[in-house]
Amino acid sequence: MKTLNSFLRSKGYVSIPLTLTATNHFEVVAKINGISGRFILDTGASNTCIGMGKIDRFGLTTKSTDIKAAGAGASEMDALISTNNAITIGGWEKKRQRIVLIDLFHVNHALENHDASPIDGIVGADILKKGKAIIDYNRKRLFLFC
Repeated sequence: MKTLNSFLRSKGYVSIPLTLTATNHFEVVAKINGISGRFILDTGASNTCIGMGKIDRFGLTTKSTDIKAAGAGASEMDALISTNNAITIGGWEKKRQRIVLIDLFHVNHALENHDASPIDGIVGADILKKGKAIIDYNRKRLFLFC
């Protein structure tokens, strides 16, 4: 019998390792515009987000928006939008990706309070939907369709 990994690979998926953090979140390494960063995988986040302080690091061009962001522990946050970004996760890549920029202080503060390292951003449902994501929680793998 085929393993989930070999079955999904035969269907065109790539397998990406996940790291379980001290806060019980899955973390993934992703590249934004060719620059590596640490991201929490969040199936409940509607959009992929990067912290406001990371604009220069990832080479983002931003524009303001009237939309207010909300998330666990924070609401009515100011946000910026960045379009036409390339995101690479393992062997999966998407060009012309929209990214929302928000203040991730509350997220990183909570992580640091639990002896976890701060993150650069959050991979949200927008990416997971585009990649037809499958998460193998037991084996700590993310599968994205190429």
